[in-house]
Amino acid sequence: MADRYLHLTGTATGRFLTRRIGLPQPARLRRWTLETPTLPGPVIHLTAGDSTVTDALGTVLAACGPEVVARADRPAGIVLDATAVDTAAGLGAVHAALHPVVRSLATGGRIVVIGTHPSPDDHHQAAAQQALEGFVRSLGKEIGRGATAQLVRIAPGAVAGAESTLRFLLSPRSAYISGQVIELTDAVPDPLADWVAPLTGRTALVTGAARGIGASVASVLARDGAHVICLDIPQAQEDLVRTADRLGATALPLDITADDAAERIAAAAPDGLDILVHNAGITRDRRLANMPADRWASVIDVNLDSVLRTTDALLKAGTVNHGGRIVATASIAGIAGNNGQTNYAASKAGIIGLVRSLAPRAAADHGVTVNAVAPGFIETKMTAAVPLLIREAGRRMNSLSQGGLPVDVAETTAWFAQPASSAVNGQVVRVCGQSLLGA
Repeated sequence: MADRYLHLTGTATGRFLTRRIGLPQPARLRRWTLETPTLPGPVIHLTAGDSTVTDALGTVLAACGPEVVARADRPAGIVLDATAVDTAAGLGAVHAALHPVVRSLATGGRIVVIGTHPSPDDHHQAAAQQALEGFVRSLGKEIGRGATAQLVRIAPGAVAGAESTLRFLLSPRSAYISGQVIELTDAVPDPLADWVAPLTGRTALVTGAARGIGASVASVLARDGAHVICLDIPQAQEDLVRTADRLGATALPLDITADDAAERIAAAAPDGLDILVHNAGITRDRRLANMPADRWASVIDVNLDSVLRTTDALLKAGTVNHGGRIVATASIAGIAGNNGQTNYAASKAGIIGLVRSLAPRAAADHGVTVNAVAPGFIETKMTAAVPLLIREAGRRMNSLSQGGLPVDVAETTAWFAQPASSAVNGQVVRVCGQSLLGA
């Protein structure tokens, strides 16, 4: 559904009126297209303190696409190396580096602060590095003009593993992500020959792929070179086949809650899966006092229990290949809660628990990473049916003052799915424009 308010504020009259009465003025976001694959301008590389990784970081940034400079009048991005900040006083270097340049950031620009993991043995360093999280979350809420801010924590000596993440965050693909903290492991990714089609030769399965977010995820994975198996319930077979045919993909009509779901998935992918995307989900909203047991059980079964069962079975059977990627769909409802959605929020919080627990073991035992996207207000047919005032609140109650698009979730999923993203594991990234609800 079209966002008429966003269109209005894009006109001279709309900008004047909304400015006069103090209403939000969202900037139209630049998303990836063949014509606009990169940010329109250079990236400034700054350092806070005496960092030992600045040279290595500069090398990685130079490989990411945008021109990297020491200064620019209107930069499209700013990357600040704050890995050396290890005291409260040292935080002054963060202010000194960004204060003079933050106003010059272009509309729709990116700020990425590079930190390191807080130390369990040095509470001064831990305090300083944790302080960067509060700093970045606040900065994302104040810079405006469609710009975003993120914190990336890099393990010591593991800068090379950050390339896929920096490419993503410093590109139009991350348009609806802001205020996020992404922690990278020390896993060393294999060299990637083709960043334009990074999933070439890989097989992906996407559940709930007939329409909406799932169809968009399947489309972006196919765009990036993957052969996609599109799974959805038999009742959605007409839409499922239409989506699969459009992408040159394989349609698999299957209820993911079926007892033999894992076996049928394995049969559909005789050479195994390189990417498994758990996107299928349902809502059965009612307040707990009015919620029958069947409405509770159906949401938990589809959104959480089926994910647990099929993931366990596919990993045990070796269907998910070594070097594979598992991506599940959580929600900001699972982080912040939502009125009338105790069942849905429980299921999505459960996905977060699954990711955090399984990720390190799946990497150690199977060479597989496990991550999750947590969408906020995304413009779909479901949100178009929401009452007007609630829909407008959902759109405006974030730092970007607008709803996201299914492609925003899909681009994040594709970043997780890349072979070069092996250092990205156990992460839950909110695709919500930095919603004012939740952490």
